[in-house]
Amino acid sequence: MNLGLLLSQQEPANQPVRYALSGAGGGFGRTLLAQTLLIDALHPSLLCDVDVEKVHALATELGYTDLAICRTAGEMEKATAGTLIVPSADLLDPRRYDVLVEGTGSPAHGYRMARQALENKRHVAMVSKEVDSVTGVRLARIARDNGVVYTPADGDQPANLLALVSWVRTLGLEIVAVGKSGEYDVVLDGDEIRYLETTVPAGELPELMTLGTSVADTLTKRAETVKSLKLRAAADPCEMAVVTTHGGFVADTESLHYPLARISELADVYALREDGGILAGTGVVDVFTVLRRPDEASFAGGVFAVVRTGDPETWKLLEGKGHVVSRDGRYACLYLPYHVMGVETAISLLAAVRLNIGSGVRNPRQNAVMAGRARHDLAKGTVLHMGGHHHEIDGVEPVLVRPTEDTAPFYLAAHTTLARDVKAGELITFADLENPDADLLEAYRTGLEAGTGTAPRTGLGA
Repeated sequence: MNLGLLLSQQEPANQPVRYALSGAGGGFGRTLLAQTLLIDALHPSLLCDVDVEKVHALATELGYTDLAICRTAGEMEKATAGTLIVPSADLLDPRRYDVLVEGTGSPAHGYRMARQALENKRHVAMVSKEVDSVTGVRLARIARDNGVVYTPADGDQPANLLALVSWVRTLGLEIVAVGKSGEYDVVLDGDEIRYLETTVPAGELPELMTLGTSVADTLTKRAETVKSLKLRAAADPCEMAVVTTHGGFVADTESLHYPLARISELADVYALREDGGILAGTGVVDVFTVLRRPDEASFAGGVFAVVRTGDPETWKLLEGKGHVVSRDGRYACLYLPYHVMGVETAISLLAAVRLNIGSGVRNPRQNAVMAGRARHDLAKGTVLHMGGHHHEIDGVEPVLVRPTEDTAPFYLAAHTTLARDVKAGELITFADLENPDADLLEAYRTGLEAGTGTAPRTGLGA
Protein backbone atom coordinates (compact mmCIF):
# COMPACT_ATOMS: atom_id res chain seq x y z
CA MET A 1 0.00 0.00 0.00
CA ASN A 2 1.58 3.29 -1.13
CA LEU A 3 0.74 5.75 1.64
CA GLY A 4 2.78 8.44 -0.04
CA LEU A 5 0.50 8.24 -3.07
CA LEU A 6 -2.64 8.32 -0.93
CA LEU A 7 -1.36 11.32 1.00
CA SER A 8 -0.40 13.19 -2.16
CA GLN A 9 -4.01 12.89 -3.33
CA GLN A 10 -5.41 14.52 -0.20
CA GLU A 11 -6.63 18.09 -0.35
CA PRO A 12 -4.10 20.47 1.27
CA ALA A 13 -4.93 20.99 4.93
CA ASN A 14 -5.28 24.43 6.43
CA GLN A 15 -3.07 23.53 9.36
CA PRO A 16 0.05 21.34 9.43
CA VAL A 17 0.15 18.16 11.47
CA ARG A 18 1.71 19.02 14.81
CA TYR A 19 3.97 16.47 16.40
CA ALA A 20 5.61 16.03 19.77
CA LEU A 21 8.99 14.30 19.76
CA SER A 22 10.43 12.58 22.83
CA GLY A 23 14.13 11.78 22.90
CA ALA A 24 14.51 14.78 20.60
CA GLY A 25 18.27 15.08 21.09
CA GLY A 26 19.07 11.68 19.52
CA GLY A 27 20.14 10.79 16.00
CA PHE A 28 16.63 9.84 14.89
CA GLY A 29 15.33 13.16 16.19
CA ARG A 30 17.86 15.08 14.16
CA THR A 31 16.89 13.34 10.91
CA LEU A 32 13.19 13.98 11.52
CA LEU A 33 13.70 17.64 12.46
CA ALA A 34 15.92 18.24 9.44
CA GLN A 35 13.37 16.70 7.08
CA THR A 36 10.46 18.56 8.65
CA LEU A 37 11.92 21.84 7.42
CA LEU A 38 11.20 20.61 3.88
CA ILE A 39 7.60 19.51 4.55
CA ASP A 40 4.96 22.23 4.87
CA ALA A 41 2.42 19.70 6.14
CA LEU A 42 4.42 19.03 9.35
CA HIS A 43 5.32 21.12 12.37
CA PRO A 44 7.31 20.16 15.50
CA SER A 45 5.31 21.79 18.30
CA LEU A 46 6.89 20.03 21.30
CA LEU A 47 10.41 18.65 21.66
CA CYS A 48 11.06 16.65 24.82
CA ASP A 49 14.51 15.71 26.12
CA VAL A 50 16.24 15.87 29.50
CA ASP A 51 18.98 17.95 27.84
CA VAL A 52 16.94 20.90 26.63
CA GLU A 53 20.01 22.99 25.85
CA LYS A 54 21.31 20.29 23.52
CA VAL A 55 17.98 20.17 21.69
CA HIS A 56 17.86 23.96 21.43
CA ALA A 57 21.35 24.00 19.93
CA LEU A 58 20.44 21.21 17.52
CA ALA A 59 17.25 22.91 16.35
CA THR A 60 19.07 26.22 15.94
CA GLU A 61 21.83 24.55 13.92
CA LEU A 62 19.22 23.06 11.60
CA GLY A 63 17.63 26.45 11.02
CA TYR A 64 14.71 26.67 13.45
CA THR A 65 14.24 30.13 14.93
CA ASP A 66 10.85 30.24 16.69
CA LEU A 67 11.98 28.29 19.77
CA ALA A 68 11.52 28.49 23.53
CA ILE A 69 12.75 26.34 26.41
CA CYS A 70 10.01 25.75 28.99
CA ARG A 71 10.83 23.96 32.22
CA THR A 72 7.43 24.37 33.90
CA ALA A 73 3.77 24.35 32.92
CA GLY A 74 3.60 28.03 33.86
CA GLU A 75 6.34 28.87 31.39
CA MET A 76 4.51 26.91 28.72
CA GLU A 77 1.29 28.87 29.29
CA LYS A 78 3.14 32.14 28.71
CA ALA A 79 5.22 30.94 25.76
CA THR A 80 4.38 32.24 22.30
CA ALA A 81 7.05 30.40 20.30
CA GLY A 82 5.96 27.89 17.71
CA THR A 83 8.21 25.12 19.02
CA LEU A 84 8.57 24.50 22.75
CA ILE A 85 11.42 22.46 24.21
CA VAL A 86 10.60 20.69 27.48
CA PRO A 87 12.60 18.43 29.82
CA SER A 88 9.97 15.93 30.98
CA ALA A 89 6.96 13.90 29.89
CA ASP A 90 4.55 15.69 32.22
CA LEU A 91 4.94 18.77 30.02
CA LEU A 92 3.75 17.00 26.87
CA ASP A 93 0.46 18.89 26.77
CA PRO A 94 -1.89 16.98 24.40
CA ARG A 95 -3.56 20.24 23.38
CA ARG A 96 -0.34 21.21 21.62
CA TYR A 97 0.17 18.19 19.33
CA ASP A 98 -1.68 15.70 17.12
CA VAL A 99 0.78 12.80 17.17
CA LEU A 100 3.59 11.75 19.48
CA VAL A 101 6.83 10.39 18.04
CA GLU A 102 8.29 8.32 20.88
CA GLY A 103 12.07 8.07 20.51
CA THR A 104 13.58 7.80 23.99
CA GLY A 105 14.62 4.14 23.71
CA SER A 106 13.60 3.77 27.37
CA PRO A 107 11.10 0.91 27.91
CA ALA A 108 9.49 2.35 31.03
CA HIS A 109 9.54 6.06 30.18
CA GLY A 110 8.60 5.48 26.56
CA TYR A 111 5.64 3.28 27.49
CA ARG A 112 4.26 5.83 29.92
CA MET A 113 4.62 8.66 27.38
CA ALA A 114 2.87 6.63 24.69
CA ARG A 115 0.09 5.48 26.99
CA GLN A 116 -0.52 9.05 28.17
CA ALA A 117 -0.75 10.29 24.59
CA LEU A 118 -3.15 7.54 23.51
CA GLU A 119 -5.38 7.99 26.53
CA ASN A 120 -5.57 11.67 25.60
CA LYS A 121 -6.69 10.60 22.11
CA ARG A 122 -3.44 11.47 20.39
CA HIS A 123 -1.84 9.21 17.80
CA VAL A 124 1.54 7.59 18.50
CA ALA A 125 4.30 6.71 16.04
CA MET A 126 6.70 4.43 17.92
CA VAL A 127 10.41 4.72 17.18
CA SER A 128 11.54 3.01 20.40
CA LYS A 129 11.53 -0.66 19.45
CA GLU A 130 12.45 -1.46 23.06
CA VAL A 131 9.05 -0.11 24.14
CA ASP A 132 7.13 -1.86 21.39
CA SER A 133 8.80 -5.23 22.01
CA VAL A 134 7.35 -5.29 25.54
CA THR A 135 4.15 -3.25 25.35
CA GLY A 136 3.18 -3.04 21.66
CA VAL A 137 0.09 -5.23 21.99
CA ARG A 138 -1.16 -3.29 25.00
CA LEU A 139 -0.55 0.10 23.38
CA ALA A 140 -2.34 -0.97 20.21
CA ARG A 141 -5.40 -1.89 22.25
CA ILE A 142 -5.35 1.39 24.14
CA ALA A 143 -5.21 3.15 20.78
CA ARG A 144 -8.14 1.13 19.44
CA ASP A 145 -10.21 1.90 22.54
CA ASN A 146 -9.54 5.62 22.07
CA GLY A 147 -10.10 5.75 18.34
CA VAL A 148 -6.54 6.71 17.46
CA VAL A 149 -3.55 5.12 15.69
CA TYR A 150 -0.62 3.36 17.30
CA THR A 151 2.03 2.37 14.76
CA PRO A 152 5.72 1.60 14.35
CA ALA A 153 7.26 4.63 12.66
CA ASP A 154 8.34 4.62 9.03
CA GLY A 155 12.07 5.06 8.63
CA ASP A 156 13.05 2.18 10.88
CA GLN A 157 13.10 -1.43 9.73
CA PRO A 158 9.97 -2.74 11.51
CA ALA A 159 7.56 -0.31 9.85
CA ASN A 160 9.36 -0.53 6.51
CA LEU A 161 9.21 -4.32 6.61
CA LEU A 162 5.56 -4.33 7.64
CA ALA A 163 4.75 -2.08 4.68
CA LEU A 164 6.55 -4.51 2.36
CA VAL A 165 4.68 -7.43 3.95
CA SER A 166 1.35 -5.70 3.46
CA TRP A 167 2.15 -5.14 -0.22
CA VAL A 168 3.27 -8.75 -0.72
CA ARG A 169 0.22 -10.18 1.05
CA THR A 170 -2.12 -7.98 -0.96
CA LEU A 171 -0.62 -9.47 -4.11
CA GLY A 172 -1.46 -12.94 -2.81
CA LEU A 173 2.15 -14.13 -2.70
CA GLU A 174 3.06 -16.82 -0.18
CA ILE A 175 5.66 -15.50 2.25
CA VAL A 176 8.40 -17.90 3.27
CA ALA A 177 10.60 -15.50 5.26
CA VAL A 178 10.92 -11.80 5.96
CA GLY A 179 13.68 -9.82 7.58
CA LYS A 180 16.37 -7.19 7.33
CA SER A 181 20.07 -6.80 6.98
CA GLY A 182 22.28 -6.01 9.94
CA GLU A 183 23.34 -2.43 10.45
CA TYR A 184 26.79 -2.79 8.88
CA ASP A 185 28.28 -4.78 5.99
CA VAL A 186 31.14 -7.25 5.78
CA VAL A 187 33.27 -6.01 2.87
CA LEU A 188 35.80 -8.27 1.17
CA ASP A 189 38.58 -6.00 -0.06
CA GLY A 190 41.38 -8.03 -1.64
CA ASP A 191 42.94 -10.18 1.06
CA GLU A 192 41.22 -8.29 3.90
CA ILE A 193 37.76 -8.22 5.46
CA ARG A 194 36.52 -4.81 6.60
CA TYR A 195 33.73 -4.36 9.13
CA LEU A 196 33.27 -0.79 10.34
CA GLU A 197 36.76 0.22 11.51
CA THR A 198 37.96 -3.34 12.02
CA THR A 199 40.10 -5.21 9.49
CA VAL A 200 40.88 -8.93 9.65
CA PRO A 201 42.53 -11.36 7.20
CA ALA A 202 40.18 -12.64 4.51
CA GLY A 203 41.21 -16.26 4.98
CA GLU A 204 39.10 -18.52 2.76
CA LEU A 205 36.42 -15.92 2.07
CA PRO A 206 37.59 -15.05 -1.49
CA GLU A 207 36.95 -18.69 -2.46
CA LEU A 208 33.51 -18.59 -0.80
CA MET A 209 31.93 -15.72 -2.71
CA THR A 210 29.56 -18.11 -4.50
CA LEU A 211 27.22 -20.50 -2.69
CA GLY A 212 28.51 -23.69 -4.30
CA THR A 213 26.51 -26.90 -4.22
CA SER A 214 25.69 -26.73 -0.48
CA VAL A 215 24.26 -23.48 0.85
CA ALA A 216 24.57 -24.61 4.48
CA ASP A 217 28.21 -25.67 4.11
CA THR A 218 29.19 -22.42 2.41
CA LEU A 219 27.47 -20.32 5.07
CA THR A 220 29.22 -22.31 7.83
CA LYS A 221 32.61 -21.72 6.23
CA ARG A 222 31.88 -18.01 5.74
CA ALA A 223 30.89 -17.70 9.38
CA GLU A 224 34.24 -19.16 10.38
CA THR A 225 36.11 -16.41 8.52
CA VAL A 226 34.32 -13.65 10.48
CA LYS A 227 34.00 -15.32 13.88
CA SER A 228 36.22 -12.65 15.50
CA LEU A 229 33.76 -9.89 14.52
CA LYS A 230 30.69 -8.95 16.57
CA LEU A 231 28.03 -9.05 13.87
CA ARG A 232 25.01 -9.46 16.15
CA ALA A 233 23.31 -6.71 18.11
CA ALA A 234 20.32 -6.68 20.46
CA ALA A 235 18.63 -4.16 18.16
CA ASP A 236 18.18 -6.85 15.50
CA PRO A 237 16.02 -9.39 17.39
CA CYS A 238 14.22 -6.47 19.02
CA GLU A 239 13.16 -5.12 15.65
CA MET A 240 12.16 -8.58 14.51
CA ALA A 241 10.11 -8.99 17.72
CA VAL A 242 8.15 -5.89 16.70
CA VAL A 243 7.52 -7.46 13.28
CA THR A 244 6.28 -10.70 14.88
CA THR A 245 3.80 -8.68 16.94
CA HIS A 246 2.43 -6.55 14.13
CA GLY A 247 2.90 -8.95 11.23
CA GLY A 248 2.24 -12.43 12.59
CA PHE A 249 5.59 -14.22 12.22
CA VAL A 250 7.89 -16.34 14.40
CA ALA A 251 11.62 -17.03 14.48
CA ASP A 252 13.02 -20.10 12.74
CA THR A 253 15.69 -20.35 15.44
CA GLU A 254 15.75 -18.37 18.67
CA SER A 255 19.12 -16.69 18.01
CA LEU A 256 18.22 -15.98 14.36
CA HIS A 257 20.34 -17.44 11.57
CA TYR A 258 22.43 -14.36 10.70
CA PRO A 259 23.82 -15.86 7.48
CA LEU A 260 26.67 -13.96 5.85
CA ALA A 261 25.14 -13.59 2.40
CA ARG A 262 25.23 -11.59 -0.78
CA ILE A 263 22.02 -9.86 -1.83
CA SER A 264 21.75 -12.00 -4.97
CA GLU A 265 21.74 -15.16 -2.82
CA LEU A 266 18.82 -14.42 -0.51
CA ALA A 267 16.24 -16.48 -2.41
CA ASP A 268 18.51 -19.54 -2.18
CA VAL A 269 19.53 -18.96 1.44
CA TYR A 270 15.98 -18.43 2.73
CA ALA A 271 14.56 -21.53 1.08
CA LEU A 272 13.33 -24.56 3.02
CA ARG A 273 15.97 -27.13 3.90
CA GLU A 274 14.46 -29.72 1.59
CA ASP A 275 15.01 -27.23 -1.24
CA GLY A 276 18.62 -26.55 -0.25
CA GLY A 277 18.11 -23.53 2.03
CA ILE A 278 18.44 -23.02 5.78
CA LEU A 279 14.82 -22.81 6.97
CA ALA A 280 12.96 -25.46 8.95
CA GLY A 281 9.61 -23.80 8.30
CA THR A 282 7.85 -20.88 6.62
CA GLY A 283 6.41 -17.62 7.94
CA VAL A 284 9.57 -16.66 9.79
CA VAL A 285 11.65 -13.56 10.54
CA ASP A 286 15.41 -13.40 10.31
CA VAL A 287 18.45 -11.12 9.95
CA PHE A 288 21.35 -11.50 7.55
CA THR A 289 24.74 -9.82 7.33
CA VAL A 290 25.53 -8.33 3.94
CA LEU A 291 28.62 -9.71 2.22
CA ARG A 292 29.90 -7.54 -0.63
CA ARG A 293 32.95 -6.17 -2.40
CA PRO A 294 33.88 -2.46 -2.10
CA ASP A 295 32.42 -1.62 -5.51
CA GLU A 296 29.07 -3.31 -4.84
CA ALA A 297 25.99 -1.56 -3.46
CA SER A 298 24.96 -2.05 0.14
CA PHE A 299 21.55 -3.26 1.33
CA ALA A 300 21.68 -0.10 3.51
CA GLY A 301 19.83 -1.67 6.43
CA GLY A 302 16.97 -2.56 4.12
CA VAL A 303 14.24 -5.19 4.38
CA PHE A 304 13.24 -8.25 2.36
CA ALA A 305 10.53 -10.81 1.79
CA VAL A 306 11.25 -14.22 0.28
CA VAL A 307 8.21 -15.69 -1.46
CA ARG A 308 7.28 -18.77 -3.45
CA THR A 309 7.27 -17.93 -7.12
CA GLY A 310 4.25 -19.74 -8.52
CA ASP A 311 4.09 -19.52 -12.31
CA PRO A 312 7.56 -20.39 -13.66
CA GLU A 313 7.25 -18.33 -16.83
CA THR A 314 6.29 -15.18 -14.91
CA TRP A 315 9.34 -15.44 -12.68
CA LYS A 316 11.65 -16.41 -15.52
CA LEU A 317 10.61 -13.14 -17.13
CA LEU A 318 11.16 -11.24 -13.87
CA GLU A 319 14.54 -12.89 -13.31
CA GLY A 320 15.57 -11.61 -16.71
CA LYS A 321 14.73 -8.10 -15.51
CA GLY A 322 17.12 -8.48 -12.59
CA HIS A 323 14.94 -9.84 -9.81
CA VAL A 324 16.53 -12.19 -7.28
CA VAL A 325 15.25 -15.71 -7.99
CA SER A 326 16.61 -18.95 -6.52
CA ARG A 327 18.62 -21.29 -8.70
CA ASP A 328 15.76 -23.81 -8.79
CA GLY A 329 13.23 -21.10 -9.62
CA ARG A 330 10.97 -21.87 -6.64
CA TYR A 331 11.72 -18.80 -4.52
CA ALA A 332 12.18 -15.08 -5.12
CA CYS A 333 13.38 -12.24 -2.93
CA LEU A 334 11.61 -8.86 -3.03
CA TYR A 335 13.42 -6.14 -1.13
CA LEU A 336 13.76 -2.46 -0.29
CA PRO A 337 17.47 -1.57 0.01
CA TYR A 338 17.19 1.33 2.45
CA HIS A 339 15.95 2.68 5.71
CA VAL A 340 16.44 6.40 6.09
CA MET A 341 15.30 7.01 9.66
CA GLY A 342 13.46 10.27 10.32
CA VAL A 343 13.63 11.26 6.66
CA GLU A 344 10.75 8.81 6.12
CA THR A 345 8.84 9.27 9.37
CA ALA A 346 6.67 12.02 7.92
CA ILE A 347 4.68 9.32 6.10
CA SER A 348 3.66 7.70 9.41
CA LEU A 349 2.71 11.02 11.00
CA LEU A 350 0.63 12.24 8.10
CA ALA A 351 -1.00 8.84 7.56
CA ALA A 352 -1.98 8.56 11.22
CA VAL A 353 -3.54 12.02 11.47
CA ARG A 354 -5.04 12.45 8.00
CA LEU A 355 -5.86 8.85 7.01
CA ASN A 356 -6.14 7.16 10.43
CA ILE A 357 -3.80 4.45 9.10
CA GLY A 358 -0.83 2.72 10.70
CA SER A 359 1.53 -0.14 9.88
CA GLY A 360 0.83 -3.76 10.74
CA VAL A 361 -2.33 -5.73 11.45
CA ARG A 362 -5.34 -4.25 13.19
CA ASN A 363 -5.20 -6.62 16.15
CA PRO A 364 -1.53 -7.37 16.93
CA ARG A 365 -0.66 -10.42 19.01
CA GLN A 366 2.29 -11.52 21.11
CA ASN A 367 3.39 -14.12 18.56
CA ALA A 368 6.93 -14.15 19.96
CA VAL A 369 8.85 -12.45 22.72
CA MET A 370 12.37 -11.12 22.77
CA ALA A 371 13.70 -12.76 25.92
CA GLY A 372 17.11 -13.08 27.56
CA ARG A 373 19.23 -16.20 28.01
CA ALA A 374 22.14 -16.07 30.47
CA ARG A 375 25.52 -16.20 28.70
CA HIS A 376 27.17 -17.33 31.93
CA ASP A 377 26.15 -17.91 35.54
CA LEU A 378 24.51 -14.80 36.99
CA ALA A 379 24.42 -14.41 40.75
CA LYS A 380 21.53 -13.24 42.87
CA GLY A 381 21.81 -9.47 43.31
CA THR A 382 23.22 -8.87 39.83
CA VAL A 383 21.83 -5.71 38.27
CA LEU A 384 20.97 -6.26 34.61
CA HIS A 385 22.41 -3.02 33.32
CA MET A 386 21.31 -1.96 29.84
CA GLY A 387 23.50 0.36 27.83
CA GLY A 388 25.58 1.07 24.76
CA HIS A 389 24.51 2.10 21.30
CA HIS A 390 22.48 -1.07 20.78
CA HIS A 391 21.02 -1.26 24.32
CA GLU A 392 22.64 -4.58 25.26
CA ILE A 393 22.37 -6.20 28.70
CA ASP A 394 25.65 -7.42 30.16
CA GLY A 395 25.81 -11.21 30.36
CA VAL A 396 22.45 -11.76 28.64
CA GLU A 397 21.92 -13.08 25.10
CA PRO A 398 18.80 -11.75 23.34
CA VAL A 399 16.66 -14.53 21.86
CA LEU A 400 13.31 -14.66 20.09
CA VAL A 401 11.07 -17.38 21.55
CA ARG A 402 7.44 -18.35 21.89
CA PRO A 403 5.85 -16.39 24.74
CA THR A 404 4.92 -18.06 28.01
CA GLU A 405 3.50 -16.72 31.24
CA ASP A 406 6.91 -17.16 32.91
CA THR A 407 9.37 -15.83 30.32
CA ALA A 408 10.39 -12.22 30.94
CA PRO A 409 10.86 -9.87 27.96
CA PHE A 410 14.45 -8.71 27.50
CA TYR A 411 13.64 -5.02 27.95
CA LEU A 412 11.38 -5.63 30.91
CA ALA A 413 14.32 -7.34 32.62
CA ALA A 414 16.62 -4.41 31.80
CA HIS A 415 17.83 -2.47 34.86
CA THR A 416 16.23 -4.93 37.28
CA THR A 417 18.02 -6.90 40.01
CA LEU A 418 18.13 -10.69 40.03
CA ALA A 419 16.19 -12.18 42.93
CA ARG A 420 18.01 -15.51 42.62
CA ASP A 421 20.88 -17.20 40.81
CA VAL A 422 20.44 -17.84 37.08
CA LYS A 423 22.53 -20.57 35.51
CA ALA A 424 24.28 -20.21 32.15
CA GLY A 425 21.89 -21.06 29.32
CA GLU A 426 18.70 -20.46 31.31
CA LEU A 427 15.99 -18.10 30.15
CA ILE A 428 15.37 -15.21 32.54
CA THR A 429 11.88 -15.47 34.02
CA PHE A 430 9.68 -13.13 36.00
CA ALA A 431 10.50 -15.14 39.13
CA ASP A 432 14.17 -14.23 38.64
CA LEU A 433 13.48 -10.48 38.81
CA GLU A 434 13.39 -8.64 42.10
CA ASN A 435 12.05 -5.27 41.02
CA PRO A 436 10.46 -5.21 37.55
CA ASP A 437 8.71 -2.00 36.53
CA ALA A 438 5.08 -2.39 37.56
CA ASP A 439 3.67 -0.55 34.54
CA LEU A 440 5.69 -2.60 32.06
CA LEU A 441 4.73 -5.81 33.83
CA GLU A 442 1.03 -4.96 33.73
CA ALA A 443 1.21 -3.89 30.09
CA TYR A 444 3.02 -7.02 28.93
CA ARG A 445 0.79 -9.42 30.81
CA THR A 446 -2.35 -7.66 29.61
CA GLY A 447 -1.08 -7.95 26.05
CA LEU A 448 -0.24 -11.60 26.56
CA GLU A 449 -3.78 -12.29 27.77
CA ALA A 450 -5.03 -11.19 24.35
CA GLY A 451 -3.56 -14.41 23.01
CA THR A 452 -1.26 -15.26 20.14
CA GLY A 453 -1.98 -15.95 16.53
CA THR A 454 -0.90 -15.28 12.98
CA ALA A 455 -1.74 -12.46 10.65
CA PRO A 456 -4.19 -12.91 7.79
CA ARG A 457 -2.67 -13.46 4.34
CA THR A 458 -4.04 -10.23 2.88
CA GLY A 459 -2.52 -6.90 3.76
CA LEU A 460 -5.07 -4.12 3.20
CA GLY A 461 -7.73 -5.76 5.33
CA ALA A 462 -5.35 -7.03 7.99
